[in-house]
Amino acid sequence: MRFLTTDPAAESSNILYKRCTIDLRTVEQRMEETPCRNLEDVLGGFGRSFQDLARRQINNAYCDENPLIVNTGLLTGSSAMTGMRTYFSGYSPIKGSKAGLPAAMWSTGSGKFGAKFKWTGLDELIFENRSEQPVYVVIKETDAGPQVELKPAERLLGLSTHDKIMALQKDYPDAHFAAIGQAGENWQNNFMGAVALSTENQLKEKEDKCRFAGRGGMGSLMGYKNILALVAQSSDKLKPLSEAVKKVNLNVVKGGGSARIQPISRGGGGGTWAAYDVLQEFHAVPVNNFRPQGNAIPEKLFRENVEKEYDIKSQACYRCGITCHNNISEKNADGSKGEFLAKFDYEPLNLLGTNIGIHDAGQAARLIQLSDNYGMDAISLGATISYALSYNERHPQKTFLNGATFGDYEKIHELIIQAGEGKLPEIGQGSMRLSQSLNETCYAYHVKGLEIPAYQPETNPGYAWAIAGGHMSMGTYGLLTREGKSDLDSWVKGITEDKLHIVGFDMIGLCKFFDIAKGIGTQMVVDCLKSEFDLDVSIDNIRAAVRRSFLRGLALELRQGYTKAEFCLPAEVFENPNQNIKLPNITSPEFIEKLEKRVWEIFEPELEGLLNA
Repeated sequence: MRFLTTDPAAESSNILYKRCTIDLRTVEQRMEETPCRNLEDVLGGFGRSFQDLARRQINNAYCDENPLIVNTGLLTGSSAMTGMRTYFSGYSPIKGSKAGLPAAMWSTGSGKFGAKFKWTGLDELIFENRSEQPVYVVIKETDAGPQVELKPAERLLGLSTHDKIMALQKDYPDAHFAAIGQAGENWQNNFMGAVALSTENQLKEKEDKCRFAGRGGMGSLMGYKNILALVAQSSDKLKPLSEAVKKVNLNVVKGGGSARIQPISRGGGGGTWAAYDVLQEFHAVPVNNFRPQGNAIPEKLFRENVEKEYDIKSQACYRCGITCHNNISEKNADGSKGEFLAKFDYEPLNLLGTNIGIHDAGQAARLIQLSDNYGMDAISLGATISYALSYNERHPQKTFLNGATFGDYEKIHELIIQAGEGKLPEIGQGSMRLSQSLNETCYAYHVKGLEIPAYQPETNPGYAWAIAGGHMSMGTYGLLTREGKSDLDSWVKGITEDKLHIVGFDMIGLCKFFDIAKGIGTQMVVDCLKSEFDLDVSIDNIRAAVRRSFLRGLALELRQGYTKAEFCLPAEVFENPNQNIKLPNITSPEFIEKLEKRVWEIFEPELEGLLNA
């Protein structure tokens, strides 16, 4: 980016970002410096891409007019800790309204690809139309500025995400990579394709320790475009760490935002895995398709029980001191580390473990590894499989697919392989479509067509207004379980003010663990922007830009045919309340009716004309 002002809120057009637009059909490309329209453009990520998506009327995700937008945030590749995020945006294959129209969506991941992409000198890459042949894309730094080149990719067809990255590393040893797996290649029958992002640990250790931009099927959109991988080739461009940023980074590591996910050796809970312990206190860990049983069965996958049989090591993303990854490997007879299996984060572990009746850590790890290698969103995959298992449990005399039931590892393993290979659209196209085809929609755990993460909807009515998945774009998942808020006023304020600001991280390039409790509207972010770019921006201006971006997402949903009735939790939550969850009931029909009324009274006036602004 090029800065001709120090005041990005008042003089945004004096900040320019480098954008390349490629027509995949003609191979023509346009490289340009583009003036920012507003502070959202300056911050980047979905704050910028949603403004561009709003200019397009897309009726089918798999059409040439639907772009794939790849960009970064302002602090991606900076000295600010966690500044590594890459964003993939477009109209989603899997998330859509009952009117049949796709929703605008973004997905994001860490790894080092985002920093390398930014260091080439490019801020945004837009793919138009579709390539006739499979290609991979090389973005590289040159003396003349960033260059983008398409290369034939037939040799990569059919490879897993990890194997694609390993194959490309041989030709580009100084690069980082973003790749799809077989699921994205089979986009016609798999709408939940993810984009794998390479990590330093992966490239050095040759183990499949990718990070993933998983939500919303952006890997399937990438597959439709016939792009199998992206290569970002540049030198590292880290500037000396200033005292201001050093202080911020220390606060990120030692402050409250990341303390609970620090390694156990440093007094933390050991990554997001610690959510098991927190939620089990209330019997709120999802079990057997989001139906906790009020017993101790989730404790089988508590860390303290898993580490008796498996080797567990904590690792960090590039230049990050939070160290939230937990790598699970076999344990040799002598107690040493054996074969690497998978990385345990809470959502994949639950949704491909406890929530499908798998309570053996090794089996769960193998399923996570399969999901990662095929390049599927573990949340959508796990929640769709759990729906299928629940259907079979309810119809023992008339099961479907392979008849898999909760805990049947071999048959579940088979379902994942078939979905990844594009042979099982019933699973690959998501739980909304599957439940509609079976005419049993009440226990399909999605909101607006996007499967929910591993937090009980009974604990989080904020899911209804999330614009890109519950825990990623509406930070209310801990409002009841961690903060103990069960009154209507707290939930209205949480949804319409405090907790929507979590989406700001998906604009600026930072991981949410930078300060997950407060969002990006903090003095720490202000200090980083001043130190890194000499920008003077207030907390209020940042929060206003984040709010506009969130509301733009809501406005886009309504434009794509969503009715207010679709802003709701799965029907089973109301029709068959789970008495095993030991928390106040905040999803009674009466509570939800009052909540909906007050939330829309606040949001609706602000939506007027927002897409035309």
